[in-house]
Amino acid sequence: MGFLHNFEGILTNLPEVEKPKYALTFNDKLKWTALMLVTYFILSETALYGLNPATIDLFANLRAVLAGSFGSIITLGIGPIVTGSIILQILVGGKLIDLDLSDPHDQAIFQGTQKALAILFTIFEAVVMVLMGALAPDPALAAVHGQLMMIMLLVVQLTVGGILILFMDEVVSKWGFGSGIGLFIVAGVSSSITIGAFNPFPAAVGATEPAGLIPKFIYMVSKGRGDITTLIPIAGTLVVFAIVVYFETMRVEIPLTYGRFRGARGRYPLKFIYASNIPVIFASILMANVQLWATLLDKINYPLLGTFVAGRPINGLAFYMRRPQPIGQAEFSIVHALIYTVILLILSAMFSKFWVETASMDSKTVAKQLQDGGMHIPGFRGDIRIIEKVLNKYIPPLTIVGGLVVGLLAAFADILGALGGGMGVLLTVGIVYQMYEQMAKDQLMEIHPMLKGILG
Repeated sequence: MGFLHNFEGILTNLPEVEKPKYALTFNDKLKWTALMLVTYFILSETALYGLNPATIDLFANLRAVLAGSFGSIITLGIGPIVTGSIILQILVGGKLIDLDLSDPHDQAIFQGTQKALAILFTIFEAVVMVLMGALAPDPALAAVHGQLMMIMLLVVQLTVGGILILFMDEVVSKWGFGSGIGLFIVAGVSSSITIGAFNPFPAAVGATEPAGLIPKFIYMVSKGRGDITTLIPIAGTLVVFAIVVYFETMRVEIPLTYGRFRGARGRYPLKFIYASNIPVIFASILMANVQLWATLLDKINYPLLGTFVAGRPINGLAFYMRRPQPIGQAEFSIVHALIYTVILLILSAMFSKFWVETASMDSKTVAKQLQDGGMHIPGFRGDIRIIEKVLNKYIPPLTIVGGLVVGLLAAFADILGALGGGMGVLLTVGIVYQMYEQMAKDQLMEIHPMLKGILG
């Protein structure tokens, strides 16, 4: 019995969104997904009461990926949820916590622990961000109600927003399409891309140039000083979109024979980006946590991770883990870009391996699933060791290579200054493509119910 089993009574009885008691139709799932999306946008416009108007967003470069709206009740976004998940995945994957995820009993404990960690990190991040001044109270209100009261009020609002995101994610996962985390990332990045490309209003008071790149380019052309490099971020965004869609469609197909039906053959597809976009989500949250801790340490005069000036790191690990200035900008540094790329490649490959091992996607687990389904490799007996040996030729390499590819694409997009950020664009394309596949599958099964047994 593991350590977490001692808290089973608490972990398995945390509040949760009830699973549907009936098969949801395509329209039902669409309705719940749309409802959560609308709720997300409403929350993103619900401002934190008592926040200092002069507060600077320290995580602006990761804001779209964090799926948070700065200054709103959901400023923390998905950060606490994914941070808790990363830590738990590492502890379980490294066998530091004894849980068998193939056992429904242990799986329930795992899910309860994941939720408990998400809530704890929501409270922790809210407290840290307010106390270190990243979300400082309004001095005028603090003078009236007291500094401590305003700090507590901000922490409570952030905590409520973080917990709402947690349960909204659960609603989408159980009642809608895909996951709430993915949906909120797409919402944040899409909003960032749309505003960055088409915003016709100036970025600051007194400015004349539109903030959106397309209106800005048109404005500059009309003034006789058009510069085509203005459109590089848009071109970079489109190029990354096309490359990611191409890689999402790539498959390695393993031939299989169905033992229950003599002569029946099929193929088991393995995605080229085997761990999907999970490594990039984990990498982005880790980078955000490094920024958070670096800011906190710098605030108490222990700049172990970097020194900050005007809310931006100027050296140390925090500096190199921050998105570099795009190519063509005066502050662009090739050294910064290269180190950032190497860090992103290492993190993506590492998290890809961790995810595959802890999400039942490794060769041994997949081989067991295929054998249980009555399938085996043509020309061999239905021995699970044979299936595992064949899968070992593909799954481990695809895991690492796929992780490296998504890391390289994210870094490439960041260096080009892609709208929504490199990670944001990469995640959005992958999430939308997967959501489209799930929606198409669900619609097909609704039209032809007999296919449910085949497609799962």
